[in-house]
Amino acid sequence: MSEPIIHVRDLVVGFGDRVVLDHVSVDVMGGEIFGFVGGSGSGKSVLLRTVIGLLAVRGGSIEVLGTRLDTASGSARRAIERRWGVLFQQGALFSSLTALQNVQFPMREYLHLSPRLMHEMAAAKLEMVGIRAVDHHKFPSELSGGMTKRVALARALALDPELVFLDEPTSGLDPIAAGDFDELIRTLQKTLGLTVFMITHDLDSLYTVCDRIGVLADGRVVAVGGIPAILESPHPWVQAYFRGRRATIVQSRIANRTS
Repeated sequence: MSEPIIHVRDLVVGFGDRVVLDHVSVDVMGGEIFGFVGGSGSGKSVLLRTVIGLLAVRGGSIEVLGTRLDTASGSARRAIERRWGVLFQQGALFSSLTALQNVQFPMREYLHLSPRLMHEMAAAKLEMVGIRAVDHHKFPSELSGGMTKRVALARALALDPELVFLDEPTSGLDPIAAGDFDELIRTLQKTLGLTVFMITHDLDSLYTVCDRIGVLADGRVVAVGGIPAILESPHPWVQAYFRGRRATIVQSRIANRTS
């Protein structure tokens, strides 16, 4: 983890008269799982959507994989987008496509493959995330919440990206399914050598999966680092979130699990 894969400086994003991100600066290093946390409506997902180009920038700069995206040409930006994958909140699968077809979708857009090879590659991605062959031809409405997230993750990995964006990956999952998904993310990150930028409010994920954490409050990044560094932050929201009753329960559960 020596060079930033994502380099954001003085980023300003807003809607109308409201400024959501006020000169936000943050780095995500190569090969790490970086968790980004903040209160509801703080702008966590706004940051992710701005980095991947879904929202306009009012000021500042965004550099991803060595390319400054806010000034890049269309072709240069498309070349960088080919190197990342995105898991949107709630999965965002195409309801009219099967699990297999959802994973094939980016392959059809970017790759020139025979139908047989595309089928084999999509099936391999689904099996990689724990989706059995019997479920490959199910539609999203036939999948459980956990299976939907896994199919969405397989789609994010369809083009063998170097960087993966995860927007609230365990949201809506029960504790067991969330824990299994966290373990899957960590396993894939190590196996595939991924850099992961994860928006989350899940304390279990922050404590067990993330190498470093960034905290967003009042429109700015108020703390960055591992859990020990975050716990030392004097910011009121950081103290309330990471030292509150729920955080104490999570810490105790993790300590019992590792003892």
